[in-house]
Amino acid sequence: MAGVTKIVEKMKAKPRGIRYEEGAKVLEYYGYKHIRTKGSHHQFRNQDGDLTTIKYSNPLKISYVTDILARIGQ
Repeated sequence: MAGVTKIVEKMKAKPRGIRYEEGAKVLEYYGYKHIRTKGSHHQFRNQDGDLTTIKYSNPLKISYVTDILARIGQ
C-alpha cells in the first residue's frame, strides 16, 4: 500500500510530525488490531500477542514513533 509506505518513510525521516491516525494506520496495516482504549491510551495487539500502547496525541511523541518502527521491523 503506497500510503503506508509513505507514512513509514516519513516516520523515519521526520519522527516529530507524525499524527496518531498515521501511527494507528501503520500498526493496523502490519497486523495489529485496536483492542482497548482507556482514557487517551489505545492498545494494539497482533496475532503473536505482542501488545503496544499509544497515547492519543497530535503529534505523537518520538518514543511512540520509534516503538512503532521497531515493532514493524523498520
